[in-house]
Amino acid sequence: MARRKFIAGNWKQNMLLSEAAALAEGLLPLLKDAPGVDIAVCPTFLALATVKEKIKGSNISLGAQNACSVLADSKLTQSGAYTGEVSPAMLKDAGCEWVILGHSERRQYFGETDAKVNAKTRACYDVGLKPIVCVGELLEERDLGITAAVIDIQVRTCFAGLPADKVKETVIAYEPVWAIGTGRTATPQQAQEVHAQIRALLTQLFGKDVAEAVRIQYGGSMKPQNAKELLSQPDIDGGLIGGAALKAKDFADIINAAK
Repeated sequence: MARRKFIAGNWKQNMLLSEAAALAEGLLPLLKDAPGVDIAVCPTFLALATVKEKIKGSNISLGAQNACSVLADSKLTQSGAYTGEVSPAMLKDAGCEWVILGHSERRQYFGETDAKVNAKTRACYDVGLKPIVCVGELLEERDLGITAAVIDIQVRTCFAGLPADKVKETVIAYEPVWAIGTGRTATPQQAQEVHAQIRALLTQLFGKDVAEAVRIQYGGSMKPQNAKELLSQPDIDGGLIGGAALKAKDFADIINAAK
């Protein structure tokens, strides 16, 4: 099955409003001729409105970096007394199509668990917001040879009880934690091995049609120099780009490699 490549830029906690506007403007002429590739940028919450205005009418869609879900009275609530949080309903209303869930930095610094990612994914489904669900192993887990077991648990828990028709539209980002912001990158063969494992697991959980439809991005320091080789692997359907997404030309070069 031919899956359309999807490149998403995670701007993380970077860019003041003027900088976010300038980056979005800089991307427009570079990405206008990128047929066959889905593109998204995920700025900070505060920059969503600014970036939305800049990319209006273009081939770039808007995403957020996180969403809140709170289980109250056995229901996932989209509003309430949860100071400082932003719900999926609010993100959808702000013009977001995508949201990153369970990024390794959310897990590391904010204690997010697979069960929490599952709840957030459910809450996003409720309002028609499409999740990019992140999974990946730590360096010590890779060195212990338990990558497959770690990924298995993460995928099973993050997607437990979710409807197959919604999972089909969800994107998974495999991010080897040891390759994020370190300059190290999994080899194309290492990345492909885990992507293939994820697809095989999705087949077990949801059937072949769903597994073949789900796009699996690579999220471990993809950059212009290695993008083409990574994206040529049969189960790597795009990239969740961090550092390289903050430079318009680098981000555009990765997208050109995906075409």
